Amino acid sequence: MNLKDYVSYMQLQHDEDPLYIFDEKFGEVAPGLLKDYSVPHLFYEDFFDVLDRDERPPFRWLIIGPERSGASWHVDPALTSAWNTLLGGRKRWALYPPGRVPSGVTVHVNEEDGDVNIDSPSSLQWWLDYYPLLADEDKPIECTQLPGETIFVPSGWWHCVLNLETTIAVTQNFVNSKNFEFVCLDMAPGYKHKGVCRAGLLALDDSSFEDVKKNVSSPENSFSYSDLTRKEKRAKIPPHVMGGSRCEASRDGDPEFNENRNLKFSYDINFLSMFLDKERDHYNSLWCPSNCIGQREMREWLSRLWHQRPVLRDLIWKGACIALNSSRWFECVEEICVYHELPLPAENERLPIGKGSNPVYLISNNVIKILVEGGTEASLHSFGTELEFYSVLQKVSSPLKEHIPDVLASGIVYIENGLCRVMPWNGKDVSEVISNSVSFLGEHRKGNYPYGIWRKMQFDYRNVGISPYELVTSNDVEVWPYVVTQRCRGKTLADLRETLSWEDTLDLASFLGEQLRNLHLVPCPSLNYSTLLQSNQEPMLNFNGSIPVEWDLFLKILNKKKEDVSNRLTKWGDPIPVDLIEKVSEYIPDNLAKLLFVSEDTAGVHKSCTWIHSDIMDDNIHMEESCVTASCLAEDDRPIDNGDVIDTRKCCDKKSSWRATHILDFSGLSIGGPLLDIIPIHLDVFRGDPRLLIHFLESYKLPLSPWQEISKGLADNNNSRCGRLSYHAMCYCILHDDNVLGAIFSIWKELRTAKSWEEVEETVWGDLNTYTPAAASY
Repeated sequence: MNLKDYVSYMQLQHDEDPLYIFDEKFGEVAPGLLKDYSVPHLFYEDFFDVLDRDERPPFRWLIIGPERSGASWHVDPALTSAWNTLLGGRKRWALYPPGRVPSGVTVHVNEEDGDVNIDSPSSLQWWLDYYPLLADEDKPIECTQLPGETIFVPSGWWHCVLNLETTIAVTQNFVNSKNFEFVCLDMAPGYKHKGVCRAGLLALDDSSFEDVKKNVSSPENSFSYSDLTRKEKRAKIPPHVMGGSRCEASRDGDPEFNENRNLKFSYDINFLSMFLDKERDHYNSLWCPSNCIGQREMREWLSRLWHQRPVLRDLIWKGACIALNSSRWFECVEEICVYHELPLPAENERLPIGKGSNPVYLISNNVIKILVEGGTEASLHSFGTELEFYSVLQKVSSPLKEHIPDVLASGIVYIENGLCRVMPWNGKDVSEVISNSVSFLGEHRKGNYPYGIWRKMQFDYRNVGISPYELVTSNDVEVWPYVVTQRCRGKTLADLRETLSWEDTLDLASFLGEQLRNLHLVPCPSLNYSTLLQSNQEPMLNFNGSIPVEWDLFLKILNKKKEDVSNRLTKWGDPIPVDLIEKVSEYIPDNLAKLLFVSEDTAGVHKSCTWIHSDIMDDNIHMEESCVTASCLAEDDRPIDNGDVIDTRKCCDKKSSWRATHILDFSGLSIGGPLLDIIPIHLDVFRGDPRLLIHFLESYKLPLSPWQEISKGLADNNNSRCGRLSYHAMCYCILHDDNVLGAIFSIWKELRTAKSWEEVEETVWGDLNTYTPAAASY
């Protein structure tokens, strides 16, 4: 709808609940309007301004609405504050302080992800049906806003707006030093604290009150992290409860409340922090879908604040401890540094970097990564597989060695009697010392790399369809493996993407082709079938002679993913077209073995599997700066530490370029078909540019399928779509653990109206069908 049509609608409509327009893009669509837009001086401070415009969440709106339209009762996103300036018309406002739920309003908080949903009558209905029934002491704060006036809505306040006539206004949400900790609290994992912030003590049941009493009476826990257990499914305020405003009043009249509970609601960060679920970890918890910023973006925001606002570090640290439990991870990192005699973190190195799925710290010339994703067992498999790969790599002559950071130390960090302990471990046999300290590590974990790649593949097979968040259980012990590597000079591609020249980008594509070739040439560990046998279980592998044993687990994983593919795509939803989701089962082959072994006649001859990095994306590619005409660095120049990276730049007027030097983070290694590594490179690094994909393949040179030559011959056969590499790649995208289809339909928006998967396949991956490898085999 354009503005002209909306004006006509406002003039003609007689709706009871008219359409109310909130335009968050007005500054981008009509930038001239911003010349007349200025933030009132009282609200200049905004911590989100450290983010680029395309990174920060929606924060300002042009609001237009006719008479009777309005905003129903709500609390602003992430407990931010807001100001609203009226340009024309009149608005009626009603407000309640935090914790006082308005009459007729129901608050739901989902136990799994903390998503908050509020059921409320429309603003007109509320004023007509509920307001007249309120006693004077239960009525909200009220006012009528006139043109030129500005309303300030503090963090956590309930508010409702009714347009008394056609109105035009602008509004902006912001984070400043006064509400920063509340915003961090609302981003923390869990659900109970979200309910209490909005609904007060009505969000708690009796058992929760007992937990809070223990918290309050415990000196070490007082006004800190809560010991609450997750017992409720919902924190729900019944509609008949008058005004949440009854929250304190009704409790005051309850003798049980006075004598036994003796707890008053307070919109105080120390009080509200008691309701955090300390069992939930930021890195392993579902991210609330209604959060105004993503999980990694949240960490990146805190990291930028830390480096760009040093005078606010005390406040930022408090917020990071609330949202990320940063104090725990920092204690672990300090112990690792002390044990290995590494430099202790400097003041600007106290927070983990924002990117990645695990806590990663850049300290002096070292990188410390603590593996936590997916819980203890999953992280141990990632750790063991990564170290096993490094071990294999050292035994072969491969240029890849020069482009992977050196491993300096590894081990496990665990909590014992409330204290952080460190124990070195190279991922091989579980020693008696380790098993005595962490008993479960010694159970059935003998042999070379007991958490290595084949065990990891078996673990992945067992857990197909289970998200990393579901793998984390209440039985998980506080044990985390860690790896210390040499810190690279320069910056990641994620930091440089917008500044790279086309020549640098082509060089990057060549570099990735060469290094992926080197990676895929590294031999996989031999498969010892006996190591995969589990007590009291049938063998997982099928030795029927038709499928090579090395491929069997990989194919079993793919086929297991296929079983629930329609439901998985439906859950991901937009922008994946519904029509294509309905057709996905007929598009995917009935047996994924057909992708790799074109016919049963050829299945007996095969090449071995390849290592798959799985995550070669812009934040895992490191680049160094170099001058085009001469070196900017003298021999005695020392790198400059800018907080996030080691910067090799000197003040130099010469034109410079960036070259890729290292591939990072091998904790997501798996084994399978080489096309799997092409997917993140093409979609994330190349952003779907076919020129870069072709340039990459010119350097890669290896076959992308075990039977590429046969597949090429079959590609002309209309009955054999399995002979198309593009079909292979599309099937891998559909079955991928991550929502790569969302990336595809975001890059190629025109494909949202595609009539078939073949149309998507040809657009995204069609160039693969003309690829001819220079090397016949591995």
